[in-house]
Amino acid sequence: MHVIVVGAGIIGLSTAWHLRRLGAGVTIIDPVPGQGATHAAAGMLAPAAEVVWGQSPLYPLMRASAQMYPSFAAEVASAAGADLGLTDSGTLVCAGDRADLQALRELRTAQTAAGFTTELITGSRARELEPTLSPSVAGAVRIPDDQSIDPRRVTAALLSVVSATTVRRQVTRLIRRDGITVGVGFSGGDELTADQVIITAGAEADSITGMPSLPLRKVWGDVLRLRSPAALTPLLHGTVRGLVNGRPVYIVAREDGELVLGASSREDGREGTDAGAVHRLLQDGQRLVPGILDCEITDITTRARPGSPDDLPIVGRIDDGCLVSTGYFRHGILLAPLGGRLGAELAVGLTPDWLPAGALDSVSPGRFSADQHSAEPSADGSSAVSSVLHPTPLHRSTL
Repeated sequence: MHVIVVGAGIIGLSTAWHLRRLGAGVTIIDPVPGQGATHAAAGMLAPAAEVVWGQSPLYPLMRASAQMYPSFAAEVASAAGADLGLTDSGTLVCAGDRADLQALRELRTAQTAAGFTTELITGSRARELEPTLSPSVAGAVRIPDDQSIDPRRVTAALLSVVSATTVRRQVTRLIRRDGITVGVGFSGGDELTADQVIITAGAEADSITGMPSLPLRKVWGDVLRLRSPAALTPLLHGTVRGLVNGRPVYIVAREDGELVLGASSREDGREGTDAGAVHRLLQDGQRLVPGILDCEITDITTRARPGSPDDLPIVGRIDDGCLVSTGYFRHGILLAPLGGRLGAELAVGLTPDWLPAGALDSVSPGRFSADQHSAEPSADGSSAVSSVLHPTPLHRSTL
C-alpha cells in the first residue's frame, strides 16, 4: 500500500512513522517540513495540567497518549540516533496571588475528578523545589507525572528517518475519481496518486481544493525561547506553569539551559508577532520567575494552531480514499503518538480497538454534521461535511 501524508508537522510525521511500521510505503508532502505549529510548540506532555472544565472527552485521549510517549520517543530516538530531550521532572502550576490560588484550587478539583495525581503545596514548598520562584508566589499545584520533550528535536529525528520519501511542494487539490480520492495535485498541474491520502496539514487543511468544509479555526500563539546566563543556569529544573492575574503562562526548562516561554492565544487573523503578547509573556513570566528578565531572547516564533469548535481533534475518513487528522489545537505534541497511530491504522484498514471507549466517535469529522453521519458525497462527486456546528466556538484559556 502506498499512502500520501500531506503535512509534515509532528502529527504528519508521527503518522508516517506508524505507517512505515505497518509496512506501508509513504510519501510525505510539505513545502517546509517541521516549520508549522510544531516548530513553535514548547513540548509539554502534561495531561493533568491541560485539564479544562467541560472537556472531559479529551482527558482519556491525553492520558492514553502520555502513556504511549516513553516507548514512542525511545523508538524514534533509537532509529534516528538522536536525543529528543524527553524529561520527567514534573510540573509546578503556580499562583501569582491569592485570587489565582483560588482558581488553582478549583482546577485541582477537576484534575482530581479526572483521575490525575496532583498535590496542593504552599508557596514556600514550591520555592524549595524551584528556588528561583518569586517570593510572591502564593501557592502551587505539583504534578509529578508530567513530562516534556523538545518538539524540534522530535521532528528533526522523524524527518531523518523518512527523508527519502519527503516531497517539498505545496498540495493544492485532491484528485478524485467516482467520488473517491486517488491522489493529490500541485500548482503546476501535475499529480501524484496513492492508495490512501491522509491530510495532516493543520490549520491549512481547508486551503486544499476538494477538502470538505471542516470547522477549523486558526488560533495564533507567540512563543519565546531564551537562554539564561551561565551564572544562573539552570534557572529552573522543570516546567513552571501558572496564573498571573488570571492569565496563563508557562516556562519550560531544557537541560541545556534553554527556556521556552509562552501561553498567548488569539484569533485575530494576524500572522505577525503580537508586541503586546510578547510584553505580557515577559511580564507574567517574571512575576513567577524574576530571573527571566536576565535572560537573552534567542528566538520568537508565531504560528497558528488548528482548533476545532469543541477543542478535540478531527480524525477520520472523508471518503474511501482519504482521511483527515487535524484540529489538535494546543495538544498536538502530547497527542502525536495516539494521533499518528490512529491515522495510520485507519488508513490501512485496521480497527483501533486500543483506543479509550468512545474516542473514535469523539474525534470523528462527522460529529459536526446535523445527522452525526460521516462525510457524504456531493452532486459533483466530491466529499462534503456539513457545517452545522456548535453555535459558538468554544475557546477557553488553560494552564
